Amino acid sequence: MSVHGLLLAAGAGSRMGLPKALVVDGAGEPWLARSVDVLHDGGCEQVTVVLGAAVEEAVLLLDGRGADVVVAHDWASGMSASLRAGLASLGEVDAALVHLVDLPDVTAQVVARVLASGTGPGSLARAAYDGLPGHPVLLGREHWDEAAGTAAGDQGARDYLHAHDVLLVECGDLARGQDVDRPL
Repeated sequence: MSVHGLLLAAGAGSRMGLPKALVVDGAGEPWLARSVDVLHDGGCEQVTVVLGAAVEEAVLLLDGRGADVVVAHDWASGMSASLRAGLASLGEVDAALVHLVDLPDVTAQVVARVLASGTGPGSLARAAYDGLPGHPVLLGREHWDEAAGTAAGDQGARDYLHAHDVLLVECGDLARGQDVDRPL
């Protein structure tokens, strides 16, 4: 079964003060590059990064990371635009593992654990942190059209996931899974 990592990193990061794709942690590591590495190291053979704000600067941070780039031209309308652009760009794969750039404590071990839940075209799973659903989210190909079609604004596929039986994969022992919206 083939799973493609899909990293959503298109937003302007208004609360952060800069696009999250451009954030560099205290050790000098860009979140964008780190997130691509986490997806690869966790088991995604291919990774696509969806960008929008500050595309040119963000692409420079991906040098040598082996990731494809897709631009969500309507990125300002929210995460749903990034999800639709990303899913539409993927080739013949069985599933997409959707991850967000602003989750710096999510590790390759989290990705691997979610992928271990099953990666077929009908798969629908997501990481959970102390029982609370989070990212990454595994979307089998059978779910793409409806998930993209119901995605709205900055909610992404939240409504679709709430309406379906999603396997929660507990990862609270590995990470907190909390997004970072403001400078540390």
